[in-house]
Amino acid sequence: MAGSLALLRRLYLTIYNWTVFVGWFQVLYFALKTLKESGHQQVYDAIERPLQLAQTAAILEILHGLVGLVRSPVTATLPQISSRLFVTWGILWSFPETRAHILVSSLVISWSITEIIRYSFFGVKEAFGSAPSWLLWLRYSTFLLLYPTGITSEVGLTYIALPYMKESEKYCIRMPNKWNFSFDYSYFAILILGFYVPGSPHMYGYMLGQRKKALSKSKRE
Repeated sequence: MAGSLALLRRLYLTIYNWTVFVGWFQVLYFALKTLKESGHQQVYDAIERPLQLAQTAAILEILHGLVGLVRSPVTATLPQISSRLFVTWGILWSFPETRAHILVSSLVISWSITEIIRYSFFGVKEAFGSAPSWLLWLRYSTFLLLYPTGITSEVGLTYIALPYMKESEKYCIRMPNKWNFSFDYSYFAILILGFYVPGSPHMYGYMLGQRKKALSKSKRE
């Protein structure tokens, strides 16, 4: 019984990782193709649907951690996925004025390269029991550059969206109302920007620790 459950777990995680890999590969392919042919102003329109599907699928990774399918701590997974969902849906989808900015290109290229490597690494590992050393090195090294470029793009796009949030008052709740409650989306976005100040260095340090641990283990083996 335990063996069957372990097999089902590996099969499910293999299918999940390779399915999302395909989504992120589409994002990168269409982003680069559009950059070359039409310029950065058209990138979002070319990658909107695969970006939304691939990034939203990451919600399952929180559930994977909660039920014990994977060993990744939810405390590390939740903030990163939440911030990306906020940018994907709460910024780019909600405020079309941000979509033509060059930061959209740097965002999706940073995200997609990171995720293509990550999902292929786990896809190979689940399917065959281990991943080649070069893929492991990429998994734990490319973030050194791509994490800062991705975070900078996330923060920049959120900042750019602030005037449009205030002007449109989208998602705002004004008093008086029957709940006696008010909510300002622009203040919420500023609060999220504030979390990047301690959160980004903490996450970067966490990933450096994971890199050291993973590469040291690889050398011993």
